[in-house]
Amino acid sequence: MYRCVLPLMLAVSSLPAQAQQHRFFPAHALRGELVITQFPDAKLNGKPARLAPGSRIKGDTNLWIPPAGLTGQKLTVHYTVESSGLIMDVWVLNPVELANKPWPTTPAESARWQFNPGNQTWIKQ
Repeated sequence: MYRCVLPLMLAVSSLPAQAQQHRFFPAHALRGELVITQFPDAKLNGKPARLAPGSRIKGDTNLWIPPAGLTGQKLTVHYTVESSGLIMDVWVLNPVELANKPWPTTPAESARWQFNPGNQTWIKQ
């Protein structure tokens, strides 16, 4: 019964090293500031927003985080929005990802700039 605990502990102990790696984000992911007020309600860039049913929030170590555990925290994130305007995917950024600038904050910027998916960088045009 306790045989599974040691491999799990070893996997968890390696997480801080993974937190410093840059993850791959879709080209339509935008950068913003998210505050979950009372799930599923939130503020995105200071404006009222709502998390979609089935939305996923991944922390800076790329592990899923329950939204209620983030209530009231101001987080810099990358996020995607579904066709109805609800927030679908959220990634809390780690220091390496935060340093990757520029990153579009609006769909208009995303449409004007050029994205290189291989090295996850944007070029303003």
